[in-house]
Amino acid sequence: MAESIEEMDWQEQAACRDHENVIFFGPEQGESELERQPREAHAKSICQRCPVAEPCLEFAMESNQKYGIWGGLNEKERASLKRRRARARRAS
Repeated sequence: MAESIEEMDWQEQAACRDHENVIFFGPEQGESELERQPREAHAKSICQRCPVAEPCLEFAMESNQKYGIWGGLNEKERASLKRRRARARRAS
C-alpha cells in the first residue's frame, strides 16, 4: 500500500532525523550480541522521546519493515506485536 505525501509528514518531526541510521539499523557488516544490545537501547531511548513514535511504528507494521528499530521496537518485538494483534482480531 503506497502512502501519500501527507500521510508521511510525520517523518519530518521524527527524533531520529538528527541521528545516524546505523544507530537504528546496525552496521552493514553485522554485529555481536554485545554490540547490538547497547545500540538498540540507545535507539529505543531516542524513540521514547520522539513525538511521532506511534505513526512510525504503525508505518513499520503496515509496510512489513524487516530490519531496524521503528517506533521503539526491533524486528522481533514488531513480529510479536503483529502476532498479538492477529490473535486479538481473531478473538473478537
